[in-house]
Amino acid sequence: MSKPDLRLAGLRRFAITISVVNILGHIVLGFESSWAQMFVALFTAYATEIVLEIVDARANERACRFTGGTWKLIDFLLSAHIAGLAVSMLLYTGELLLPFAFASAVAIASKALFRLPVDQSRRHFLNPSNTGIALTVLLFPALSPIMPWQFTEGLSTGTSRAFPVLLLCLGIFMNWRYSKRLPLVLGWVLAFAVQGVLRCFMNELPFIVGLIPMTGVGFILFTFYMVTDPGSTPTHWREQLIFGGLIGLVYSLLVLAQVSYGFYYALFIVCFSRGLLLHLKAAKLRAYSLTS
Repeated sequence: MSKPDLRLAGLRRFAITISVVNILGHIVLGFESSWAQMFVALFTAYATEIVLEIVDARANERACRFTGGTWKLIDFLLSAHIAGLAVSMLLYTGELLLPFAFASAVAIASKALFRLPVDQSRRHFLNPSNTGIALTVLLFPALSPIMPWQFTEGLSTGTSRAFPVLLLCLGIFMNWRYSKRLPLVLGWVLAFAVQGVLRCFMNELPFIVGLIPMTGVGFILFTFYMVTDPGSTPTHWREQLIFGGLIGLVYSLLVLAQVSYGFYYALFIVCFSRGLLLHLKAAKLRAYSLTS
């Protein structure tokens, strides 16, 4: 009996989860973005994914991966679905629509442009949705990621406390069962806690001040639903710990440099640096094989 495809199973469950969160966000939670912005981000991600797949298939003289039935198309678009909804959920532009299209297009295009040879295939090394948000905010300073309170401002006191716990438990389960990225989560959470405590010590503040952000919905979503993207993170547990720790280190340096939105920039910098190092390693191996 063949083993189940945990990657596909994980994508399906992440897609369902983020869909439910977005629907609840617009109906109950009090999301700042509009339905129109969500659909613009979503359909731009779909269109970009399909167009790039057609171009790549023709260039390599192969069939498109979304052909073969409705379920093939749905499974093919799962990654784009997740990226589009993440962009619509985490980016704030007032009433503007085009920034959502731009961020979604960048998110999907980054998967096609920044790739590494892995096990006789090519895999992206940038986190798609994070890349789209980070570059959009960097290029258009008037825009920003959403504020954490949008996830609970429409809830009662008791429900606003239960909602983060539900997201936390679900995130732990999916990253344990499907993505296998709990060591990465541990590395990031420990590094964030350490840098928070150290900054409080340096500024003579109560240690709890540096740890409170870890209880927010924004931190939970970033930790369990963005950082853990299997395509752009290491597989081995030791490398995952280092990867997560480096995100925390870079984040702390950005905070000390008074750079806003450090979560997104830190993840982008670590992913890009990892991809660059892997590219250099691959080039060195190719050069060695040619001379040996």
